[in-house]
Amino acid sequence: MFGGLAVPANSPHLRKSGSRTYVYDLVNDMRGGNTPMNAAAMMPSPILLWRFKVLLFLIWGCICCKVGWDSVMRMSADKRDLFLYEAFLYFNPLLLAALMVWLWGINLWVFAQGGANYAKIFDLDQNHLTHREIWKCAMWMTIIVPTSMTAYIYLYSHGEVAYAASQPVLLYAAIVMVLIFPFDIFYFSSRYFFLRTLWRIVFPLQAISFADFFLADILTSMVKVFSDLERSVCRMVHRQVATIAWLEADSVCGSHSVAIPLVLVLPYLFRLNQCLRQYKDTGEKTSLLNALKYSTAVPVIFLSALKYHVFPERWTNFYRPLWLLSSVVNSSYSFYWDLTRDWDLSGFTRIFKFSKPNLFSYMLHGRRWVYIWVIGSNLVLRCTWTYKLSAHLRHNYLTVFTIAALEIFRRFQWIFFRVENEWNKMNNKSHMQMSEMSNEEEKLLHSMNYNV
Repeated sequence: MFGGLAVPANSPHLRKSGSRTYVYDLVNDMRGGNTPMNAAAMMPSPILLWRFKVLLFLIWGCICCKVGWDSVMRMSADKRDLFLYEAFLYFNPLLLAALMVWLWGINLWVFAQGGANYAKIFDLDQNHLTHREIWKCAMWMTIIVPTSMTAYIYLYSHGEVAYAASQPVLLYAAIVMVLIFPFDIFYFSSRYFFLRTLWRIVFPLQAISFADFFLADILTSMVKVFSDLERSVCRMVHRQVATIAWLEADSVCGSHSVAIPLVLVLPYLFRLNQCLRQYKDTGEKTSLLNALKYSTAVPVIFLSALKYHVFPERWTNFYRPLWLLSSVVNSSYSFYWDLTRDWDLSGFTRIFKFSKPNLFSYMLHGRRWVYIWVIGSNLVLRCTWTYKLSAHLRHNYLTVFTIAALEIFRRFQWIFFRVENEWNKMNNKSHMQMSEMSNEEEKLLHSMNYNV
């Protein structure tokens, strides 16, 4: 009629005023409608959801603390400390592992903000986990492990010893099942990559990739986890959970067990074999020097374990001075290697330089105190970590747990500069290749012009 565009026959503007559709649309509009804009307006804000989750987390934490404290107070004073030591042994390695996962998520977040392509560095596929997914896994670990520990304490204090003993067994079995689940759920590709890398660490039958020795280095900082896992699994196999039979020093799972130093030394031997394999493939002598660094941890571990197998006077007069000397050598060598090889202080250029500057990047980037703190804390924690490598000091479980957590924090700091150093090397290598290609092209053009 007006010479305009043709209006579709099903247009709402052509519907009759008396039609049911028009009346429904009119009522729907009066009620607020169901359009995408109105639906989005009805959804709670992400900040509100985050606050609600934090509130639930705090409520859950208070409930676990209350139930656990009341359950412990029901026990007799002579049994309380022994029981807490046993409960702590079963669940503290999983808490340390959860801490490592939380900090790894922070590492990935900083890499993403700083522009470091960690997926290229570790040769990850497109399905690799982001920092948000890593934090989600850490959150569930942080919820499930203390919940199981609270149930263990509650059931034992109320006389349900059999049900209490099943808690750590079920928890460990569930973790193993999640890791090896063969179906495409629970981040299948990431779980497969992790298990495959562990296999390559244990059996270095191929060329060593960056992900291989990077994860192996992290495992050397988690020997406390593996040592306690061995003792926990030993108790489960011998049905000593929720008992005090294992407290005997000469029992198969006691403090004199030779399995403890063997488990402590395994991550260092794996890393040592990697260095030897790397020397075989590349012929670089630095790989042998790196292997020597990991070999210095072996005397620390086994000299300490001798305390349980020699006379006290022999330990004090002969083996203890050797243990102290080996500890100093190991800590000094490791500290030197961190600064000069793993970090390469000359490459500290972009670690806290985020692509989107914020308060955090402004406080850290280019600040001298950051490097003073990292170097100083690395030296102190390298020395204190020797305390945990010492088998004869394991009875101070709270102190050892604190030192193990600090060692994980030291490794968390180490990761920043180690990955940055590798990223700088990759960039320099690509720039050199591009310059060589451009030089070859210039030579080719020059020869063509000369021929012409």
